[in-house]
Amino acid sequence: MFQGKIIDVGIERVRLPNGRRVDLEVIRHPGGAAAVAIDDRRRVCLLRQYRYVAGGWLWELPAGKLDPGEGPAATAERELAEEAGLVAATWDSLGHLHSSPGVFAEVIHLFLARGLSEVDLGHGADEVIEVHWVALDQVLEWCLNGTITDAKTLVGLYRAAAFLRHGSEQPMDGPVAVVVE
Repeated sequence: MFQGKIIDVGIERVRLPNGRRVDLEVIRHPGGAAAVAIDDRRRVCLLRQYRYVAGGWLWELPAGKLDPGEGPAATAERELAEEAGLVAATWDSLGHLHSSPGVFAEVIHLFLARGLSEVDLGHGADEVIEVHWVALDQVLEWCLNGTITDAKTLVGLYRAAAFLRHGSEQPMDGPVAVVVE
């Protein structure tokens, strides 16, 4: 029905597990990756980004879409450098999420980035971004009180907090419990 620069929209005839055939509206997206960058003072790099579709400014993690032939980890590294002006010495997977599985075929991969160093920013012409450093405890409060509403950012921050609390033995493909003190 529609093929854009980033998404394809169509109606697909599918057979459901119960045997029924239905037409579903599907938005195909190449997927994306996001980085939860945390410094040695337990501050998180958050972007305050203008999002026209959301009606204004949002707090977000550095993130972006996978380019053709690019893996999720490479996308997270690229986006962290371009949007936040950072490179990381250590990367850990925080799993993935489905952004809106009722219509979107988008999967977002989440990573924890540590051992940070600064590099030059590379904001695109269509990006209006401010880079901020906020204490991890504060951003978790923002997750709970509604200051942060972006889904990938909420999931990424909660998973990063659980990972840091429980270490790398915490499974990132299943449920994660976070206690905010």
